[in-house]
Amino acid sequence: MKRKQPNFPGTSFEDESEPVCVAVVTSRAEAELIVGMLRSGGLRAAVSEQGAGGRHPELQLQGVQVLVARADEAEARECLADIKNNPPDIEDAHEGVGDNPPD
Repeated sequence: MKRKQPNFPGTSFEDESEPVCVAVVTSRAEAELIVGMLRSGGLRAAVSEQGAGGRHPELQLQGVQVLVARADEAEARECLADIKNNPPDIEDAHEGVGDNPPD
């Protein structure tokens, strides 16, 4: 069993389940999409809004944070970088949709 060490200045104890921020986005909807993607990959992820953004999105000045467990941070960042570098082609996703009208 891991013993929790006291947190003295300059000596941070890192708990593997402690949440860390891997992305800050402008809307809750975008954050929820990212969280869903990370969860579908088996990672623990959540949305965190600072301030009044939950009830008043117009007051969300600092963005919406996507949090993951510290143990999942490296894999989550890798996944986000892969999506950023290789975004899905929306045209391919809709190929064939609506091409054949019903008889």
